[in-house]
Amino acid sequence: MGSATSDRTGPGPATAAGATTTPGAAAVSGRKPLTDAAETGLKIVVVGGFGVGKTTLVRSVSEIRPLNTEEVMTQAGVGVDETGGVVSKTTTTVAFDFGRISLNDRMVLYLFGAPGQERFWFLWDRLFSGTLGAVVLVDTRRMDDSWYAIDRLEHHRTPFVVAVNRFDDDTARHSLDEIRLALALPEHVPLIDCDARVRTSGKNVLVTLVDHLYQLALAQEGAS
Repeated sequence: MGSATSDRTGPGPATAAGATTTPGAAAVSGRKPLTDAAETGLKIVVVGGFGVGKTTLVRSVSEIRPLNTEEVMTQAGVGVDETGGVVSKTTTTVAFDFGRISLNDRMVLYLFGAPGQERFWFLWDRLFSGTLGAVVLVDTRRMDDSWYAIDRLEHHRTPFVVAVNRFDDDTARHSLDEIRLALALPEHVPLIDCDARVRTSGKNVLVTLVDHLYQLALAQEGAS
């Protein structure tokens, strides 16, 4: 993926303006308190294949220390989890990742990263409940892993965007047009490049999703 920058990780602990906390409490817990004005929480789910970068994306954009349910991969998963293309991966999400990012004083995004292995796909439908929209992360080295995520989101009629997580060892470098064709992705579904490790890149993915949801809302309002 992209070159190293100082923006690779999420922001350090901070205290929201006007919030009262015990001195040093935020620094110890890694939490950023919500402002009293926060009143709207929007649920976003990040889905995709095994090892595509979902945990990394949630971790890079979250303003709080993310909740991760990662466990060390063991011999029990050999022959069960398909690790082709991600052989260096040593941990895996077994439930979901959770992070948070404030859009403004009143609106907050709650991010849920879904597990990628097929044996945990039964959790996805539960995670989709109450979801405003979703991000499908794609690894072009393992394109087939994206099909299930797109299929389930379309089944639930959940709006989504597709973000191509560019890995350093991806020598093919397929264009976005080629990827859209391979995924049979309709033109109205946004498709963008990203580097899940870079905070600004992750934020751009979320902004793209929010803009997409806004445009869909306007279109629905105009049709009614």
